[in-house]
Amino acid sequence: MFKSYRVGTIHGIPFKLDITFLIILPVFVWLIGAQIGDVVPLFNDAFGTSLETETLTAGNREWIVGFVAAVSLFTSVALHELGHAAVALSYGYEIESITLWLLGGIAKPAELPTEWQHEFWIAVAGPVVNVVIALGCGAALVVVPASDVLVFLLLYLALLNIVLPVFNMLPAFPLDGGRVLRALLARNQSYVRATRQAAAVGKGMALLLGIVGLLAFNFVLVAIAFFVYIAATSESRQMMLDAAFEGMVVQSVMTKTGRLSTVDAALSLDELLDVMFEERHSGYPVIEDGEFVGIVTLSDVQSADSSDESVRDVMTPNEQLATVSPSTDVMDAFTTIGTEDVGRLPVVDEDGSLVGIITRTDMMRAFRVVTERQRFEDKLSSARSL
Repeated sequence: MFKSYRVGTIHGIPFKLDITFLIILPVFVWLIGAQIGDVVPLFNDAFGTSLETETLTAGNREWIVGFVAAVSLFTSVALHELGHAAVALSYGYEIESITLWLLGGIAKPAELPTEWQHEFWIAVAGPVVNVVIALGCGAALVVVPASDVLVFLLLYLALLNIVLPVFNMLPAFPLDGGRVLRALLARNQSYVRATRQAAAVGKGMALLLGIVGLLAFNFVLVAIAFFVYIAATSESRQMMLDAAFEGMVVQSVMTKTGRLSTVDAALSLDELLDVMFEERHSGYPVIEDGEFVGIVTLSDVQSADSSDESVRDVMTPNEQLATVSPSTDVMDAFTTIGTEDVGRLPVVDEDGSLVGIITRTDMMRAFRVVTERQRFEDKLSSARSL
């Protein structure tokens, strides 16, 4: 997604509109309005209605109908996401936000479910909402006045709310059907392995959708396939990270001060570059009179006005740095590194003394070791069961 704008709050959940939604909404208005002449005969044949195209397109009415239908569609998508959110909240999971964007909606959880029953019911809640909307539209058709506009809108909305859950229940992780698949796979195995398997199925479905979209020149389907593939890869990686670092704190992963290369605040930038070249590091904790005073990186040197400056002149002082404690969860540190867009975090104790540094490299190295150990243990477990 791109830049999102918060437009309100629903039951304490921030509701956002992505910039792509503001672009795609008028496109949907145009598509629906332009296709009324093709859709009306299909409705009349399929449902025995007597809708008249001229009534629906008189003046600029087709664009008004298109606007109402498009807004109703995205309202259904929002209610779909609220269905997910309501069940998630009932299980005690926090929802960070609900966002409407180019390809529909996303209810972003603060944490992923780790019990298969929870994920199962959270996943099916959204499609159930769409089915209820479709049934409601069907019931409304019985009681509304015989207006071509109302009948057309209700039929259109009912069909869309049938198509949405059918598509969403495809076993293409991370669509709802893919999440149901992961939940069922996780009944008898670890969530990490279930995620890996569901993600593999999702990638396969994404490739199939992409091929079909290209052959049919349907670029919306190609975009959906691309999103499914990227999202499946991303969530699989995130789940593996969460599992690998579960219960692990920064102290067990960081580079401790005894093995840490530091530089003095009085060092010239020329001397610093020599150290960086020799040791192949691009950032260092800065020490002055035995105290940790900041971090200096190659980027700091590149932004310097003169090579005559010292490390003290260009470093980022420690009071401006994001730091973590030795007892911080590794995943919290990982999130901080991403949020702050830095390559390393100083690890400080309660009195502010430097006890180590944790970097992306430290975490990736630990991740590789932990996952390799998990694979080794899985192989041993499989061998014992034979």
